Amino acid sequence: MQRLYFTISILILTSLLAGCANFQPQEAKALEEYRMPTDVPAPVELIQTVEAEIASKIPPADCPVTTTGILSFEPPTPFTSSAPWEEFFWFGSNHLWTVLNDDGVWSGLPLNPDGYTQKIMWWSSLFNLPAESEPALVVSGRRLDGDAPPLRFYGATNASAKDIGEAMLTGVEFPSLGCWEVRGEYKKTSLTFVVWLAP
Repeated sequence: MQRLYFTISILILTSLLAGCANFQPQEAKALEEYRMPTDVPAPVELIQTVEAEIASKIPPADCPVTTTGILSFEPPTPFTSSAPWEEFFWFGSNHLWTVLNDDGVWSGLPLNPDGYTQKIMWWSSLFNLPAESEPALVVSGRRLDGDAPPLRFYGATNASAKDIGEAMLTGVEFPSLGCWEVRGEYKKTSLTFVVWLAP
C-alpha cells in the first residue's frame, strides 16, 4: 500500500512540475508583450518645439542687452557687493541702481490681455523709506526692434527685507515681446538698460 501511495505521489509531483515548466515561458511571453518600449525616439515636432523655445530666449545680435560685467557697480554700505540672488547683478550708480539677470533676458513673464507684466526693484542712496512711502520714481520704456506702444508704468511703492534692504518697487507692463530699453528717473538721476523679453 505504501508503494502505491509513493508511486501516486511521484506521478502527481511529476505532473505538477511539467505543468509549471509549460506555464513559465507563456507567462514570460505575456509580460514581454506588455513591456513599454524604451528606445522610441522623440517626435520631430517635439524636438523642433524645444529648439525654438531655446532660440527664442537668446537675444539677437542687434539687441544690445545689458549683461553682467557692463559698467560693474558695487552699491554703498550696508548693501552687499553682489546682488542678493544667484544669476543677477547690480547695475547703476549710487544715486540709482537696479538688479538685472546676468544674461539680459526676462522670460516667462505673466501675460494678461494688455501685455507682459514685470516688477522692477530700484535702489538709491537718496531714498528714505520713512519719508517716501510712494517714491517719486518714474519708469518709461520703448521697443528697439519693432513698432509697439510704449511701456506702461503703474507707479512706485516701497519694499523692505533683510536681503534687499530698503528699495523702491515699480510695476510695469510690456505690450509685446522683443528688445526693450527701460529708463528709470529719480531725483534728477536716470538709469537706462536694455532687456530681451522672451516667451
